[in-house]
Amino acid sequence: MSPEEKARRIVDRMYISDPMSQWLGIERLKYGAGISVLRMTIRKEMLNGFSIAHGGITYSLADSALAFASNSHGIQSVSVETSISHIARVKEGDVLTTEVEEKSLTRQTGIYYVNVRNQEGKVVALFKGIVFRTGKEWEV
Repeated sequence: MSPEEKARRIVDRMYISDPMSQWLGIERLKYGAGISVLRMTIRKEMLNGFSIAHGGITYSLADSALAFASNSHGIQSVSVETSISHIARVKEGDVLTTEVEEKSLTRQTGIYYVNVRNQEGKVVALFKGIVFRTGKEWEV
């Protein structure tokens, strides 16, 4: 099985059991070891009192990208530390896409950066995540 097929099977399995990613309306666009390209559209119920996307929405999208990318190597991985910087407003109807960069991968940890971009290609959020790699393999 190719690394891309393995990653697709793992991400499909994770997504089926992930009601939050489903509620967000996340589309999975690209798979691969350490790779996760996701896309979603901001809906009215995702807005806060300022009529912009609640910060938890972009955080959740980036967190899902982290989870899919870090697990796609075939080892079950869980986040231990995450942070986000919201650098541009996100409005209803905006289409957000993730871009994951795997910065470091060892037997026990992984470090990932996730850029969240809008439909114009502008970065709207920067996310960093550190995962613990449990050593338990995904059955695919």
